[in-house]
Amino acid sequence: MNWGRFITAMVTPFDENLNVNYDMAILLAKKLIKDENTSLVITGTTGEAPTLSDEEKIKLYEKIKENVNVPIIAGVGTNSTKKTIYNAKLAKDAGVDGLLIVTPYYNKPNQESLYSHFKKISSEVDLPIMLYNVPGRTGCNMLPETVKKLSEIDNIVALKEASGNINQISEIIKITSEDFKIYSGDDISFLPSMSVGTYGVVSVSSHIVGEEMNEMINAFINGDVIKSQNIHLKLLNIFKKLFITTNPIPVKAALNMIGINVGGVRLPLTNLGEHEEIIIKQELENLNII
Repeated sequence: MNWGRFITAMVTPFDENLNVNYDMAILLAKKLIKDENTSLVITGTTGEAPTLSDEEKIKLYEKIKENVNVPIIAGVGTNSTKKTIYNAKLAKDAGVDGLLIVTPYYNKPNQESLYSHFKKISSEVDLPIMLYNVPGRTGCNMLPETVKKLSEIDNIVALKEASGNINQISEIIKITSEDFKIYSGDDISFLPSMSVGTYGVVSVSSHIVGEEMNEMINAFINGDVIKSQNIHLKLLNIFKKLFITTNPIPVKAALNMIGINVGGVRLPLTNLGEHEEIIIKQELENLNII
């Protein structure tokens, strides 16, 4: 497993009729690689996975895999263990390089249940797995001790930690092995989390400010903490504004504003409101992106 430090959770482009725009997906993937992304997550939360059919997901994996030279990680998690295994096997057959699996939402499993869920999936699919903890969207927080137990399973190799809780991130890093990679799933807290040992990021803002984020990562790794701090502070407002409402509504609007036409979002999400559009546009202007 060599996914690198800089990963984007890619949006799924749609056309004017909200059909998947596969040509634009390929162009966007190539743009992200040009911005030095080391891997791509396809059909994650940002990719509107719950609204995509199995056929659309498979075609996305195949098309993007055919056209890029970085690892493709498929978001396959659901709140059904059986369905997640099914999704994972479809993704593997389509040629992906790894799996991103979110904690089950709505069911609110306890820690023992979480362990059993992920252990069962890992035993059924022979691909490297990145766990995904995002309590704000799932109503379920995977605790450090559970992560530690899961990290001891051979093909569970990483965690996307999107709690934004530095204490929790620190504890996970403290009790897991160095081989188990912790990725920040929260752009705002990414640089602070690197100071306690986070390995990399699975980002949304990187759609818009990918070159700057990559520069920030490299500056920190190379010991230029002041430079990385300055970039973080420069980007702080765009990190905030791209989550002014439910992801991926703002980032898709921002991409459209900069001429990368990814279309709208599928229900139950709706497009950005007029007031919010003004806020996003103003920040893009402040950064001289438009």
